[in-house]
Amino acid sequence: MRKISYRFVYNRKKSLNDRGTALVQVEAYLNKKKVYFSTHVYLRPEQWDVKRKIIKDHPNQDALNGMLNEFIIELEKKELSLWRQGKTITLSLIKEEFKSNTDASFLGFARKEIMSSQLKDSTKRNHLTTISLLQSFKPTIEFEDLTYNFVTDFEKFLYESGYQTNTVAKHMKHLKSFVNAAINKGYIDPNNYAFRRYKIKMKEGKHVFLLPEEMKKLEEVSLTGKNSCLEHTLDAFLFCCYTGLRYSDFVNLNEKNIVKMDGKLWLIFDSVKTGTEVKLPLNLLFEGKALTLLQKYQGKWSSFFLIKNNSSVNKELIRIGKLAKISKHFSFHSARHTNATLLIYKGANITTVQKLLGHKNLATTQIYGEVMGSTIIRDLKKCQKR
Repeated sequence: MRKISYRFVYNRKKSLNDRGTALVQVEAYLNKKKVYFSTHVYLRPEQWDVKRKIIKDHPNQDALNGMLNEFIIELEKKELSLWRQGKTITLSLIKEEFKSNTDASFLGFARKEIMSSQLKDSTKRNHLTTISLLQSFKPTIEFEDLTYNFVTDFEKFLYESGYQTNTVAKHMKHLKSFVNAAINKGYIDPNNYAFRRYKIKMKEGKHVFLLPEEMKKLEEVSLTGKNSCLEHTLDAFLFCCYTGLRYSDFVNLNEKNIVKMDGKLWLIFDSVKTGTEVKLPLNLLFEGKALTLLQKYQGKWSSFFLIKNNSSVNKELIRIGKLAKISKHFSFHSARHTNATLLIYKGANITTVQKLLGHKNLATTQIYGEVMGSTIIRDLKKCQKR
């Protein structure tokens, strides 16, 4: 038999959508004819390696490249199955069969649900991280595998992998949404609902922030030898401490977001989470320390804004914290809490902090006014002097 050849094609129509991205497709070729399959993966031009036909410079490139490779593997499996049935292989047959069987496995179904959804790219990345964890837990998952025992075993796997309660809860919520979608589309019997007896556990969130003396330790920590690989993560974290950026906003920055106004550099971007425009005068925030970091990466800002996925970065921050002799457990999002808390501690008006953080609601910002006991002591001492 003549085998179908497959390859990835990016932006076949030579046209970007409103978001500046284009689709990755799989081209199937047989007997001088071609058909195309949508992978539901959209990328910016600079995120596609034309020569190697893989995704590059993307926060979730490993998971997405794995997904693309599995897409072709599924096509080849379907082709082999049809050949074993004695059927004549044609492009139209493979397309028809693949379309009706795309959702044959639970992971394939979940990926398709994510990529074809209207979720924001950052939210899709979070859901794809859950898919990667599920695949690490069990490489092949069929719909009938989704039992109560599967759910509890996956939860145990996450805890044993070092994830905290609320992070585990996030991934369990994602899994639950995949299961609910499978039930709604008839892939799982509602009577076998895996989450009927399972309760997702959450802890009341605490806003972890770093004190000025802890920030100083991070700024002065030495990362040499085998620890030099942590420098990029540390610089990105410190940059977000000085600017208050979320992880999702940091990884979506590019050179165009750094704008010169009246001779000074500003960081201007739309928040991924809220869509609110945020304008930050970099020279006025924390003695211009964010500017110093930008100067360090002058000419390669795009590389600076490209860091590992959130989970990997948080693991590296644990290592950095130990090297800096900081006993507190902090994550990348602690940078945002640190920024807000220290601005208020330094005397910034709460509404100014609201604008700098891009909060739509003042109540969201006000929580930072209550978390630092030393702020109360400082203000009371001011009163005594009057």
